[in-house]
Amino acid sequence: MYYSSTYKKWVFNRTAKDPVGTESPVYIRSLTDSANPPLNVWTHLVGVFNTQGDTDKSNDTIQLYVNGRPQGAPVVLAAASTAYTPWTADRNLMMGRSKVSGSYGEYFLGRIDEIAVWQDARTDDQIREEHRLLKDGAPTNELVAHWDATISSGTEVKESPEDPDDPASTSFPYHRGGMTLSASGASIGGDDATALVLNGTAGYAKATGPVVDETGSFTVSARVRLNKALLAAKPVGYRGIVAAQATPVGKESSWSLWVEKVADGVFQWKFGRTAVDASGVVLNTALAPAQEAVGDKEWDTWVDVTGVFDATKDFTYSDGSQRFGVAQLYVGQFVQQGEEDPGLAVPQQGSGELSAGRGSAKGVTGNYLPGDLAKVRVWTGAMTPDQVTSQIAQPAV
Repeated sequence: MYYSSTYKKWVFNRTAKDPVGTESPVYIRSLTDSANPPLNVWTHLVGVFNTQGDTDKSNDTIQLYVNGRPQGAPVVLAAASTAYTPWTADRNLMMGRSKVSGSYGEYFLGRIDEIAVWQDARTDDQIREEHRLLKDGAPTNELVAHWDATISSGTEVKESPEDPDDPASTSFPYHRGGMTLSASGASIGGDDATALVLNGTAGYAKATGPVVDETGSFTVSARVRLNKALLAAKPVGYRGIVAAQATPVGKESSWSLWVEKVADGVFQWKFGRTAVDASGVVLNTALAPAQEAVGDKEWDTWVDVTGVFDATKDFTYSDGSQRFGVAQLYVGQFVQQGEEDPGLAVPQQGSGELSAGRGSAKGVTGNYLPGDLAKVRVWTGAMTPDQVTSQIAQPAV
C-alpha cells in the first residue's frame, strides 16, 4: 500500500506470484478513483485481499479504500493477470519501505499512524467504522490547525502553541504558519485587544490549505462575535463567511461556516459543503442550517460555531439519490436540525486559500464578515455532540 508518483494516486497491490527468483514481478493494482491526493493531511487507507473464503483462485480480489470509501470495483487478480497464483509471504511486515529485486527502497516521506492488520476480509461497514478510529466507544479526533487571535498582534493571526495556556511552549506540531491579514479592513485588537476585527467590506485573514483530507471526516470551529449594526445594513441574502476552504478552481468553497441574512432583521448560522467539477461548475451541495434565527444572546458576544462532516454516514435522500457523508452544524454545544439536505453526493477536496472572514460562494470571492474572530480550529475526525461540548463549546454570555 503506497503512493505512486507515476499514477499520482494511492495504490494497493499484490504481486501475481511469489517474487523470489522472479526477474520481472507482475504487479496487480487497485488504485484510487482520483489523482493528486492532498499533501500534509491525514488520510485513512485500507487494502483488502479477499479469497471469498474458498480455495478457488479465480475469484480472489484486491480492493483499496480511502477514508472508508471503496475505490473503483474490486480487482479480480486472475482476470488481471494469467500469472496469478496464490502464495504466502514468510518474511517481515514493513512500514515505510518495501523490498524490490532483493533491495530495500521506496521509503515513505510522511507520517504513519494507527496501523492495524486483520486475518480476514473487512466488510464495507467495518472499514467505515475503522475510519472513525473508536476509542472507548467514541471516534477519535486530532487537532491539526489552530489559529488564535487572542495571542496575536501586528499583521498575522498566530498559530497556537502546543500548550495554549503557555505562549512560550513548543510550537503547534503541524506547523501551518500564521494567517496573514488583508491589506485593509482587518486588524488585531478590538475593545478587549484579543480579536481579529473585520469591517465586513474588505477585511479577512488567509493561510494555505487544505489542512484535512475532506473526502474523510473532519470538524471545523470558530469563535466569532457578530457586529449587529454592520450586518443589519447588508442586503437580504448576504453571507458573512466566518471561515472557508476554497475549491481548487476558486469561486466556491469546499466547506464554509457563515451567517446569512435570510430576511430583514433575521439572520441564520449555516455550515455547508460544495462539490465542483474541474471547471468550477457546482455539482452538488450539502447544507446544515441552524434551526432558529440568531438569538438576542448571540449578538455582540462570543459564540462558538462548529461544522462537522461525517464521511462514514451514507444515506438515501427523499428523492432516492445517494449521499456519501453528512454535514452538521453546532451553535455553542447545541446540534442544529435545520430543514435542508445535509448530505454530499460527490466527494470534494479543497485546495489553496483557507480564509477567515471571507470566502467563495455562488461564483464570487468575498462575502466579508462584519464582526470579530478569536479562534479558528480544524480537526481530522467527526466530533460527537459530547466531544463538541467538552472540546469546543463556550456558551454565549
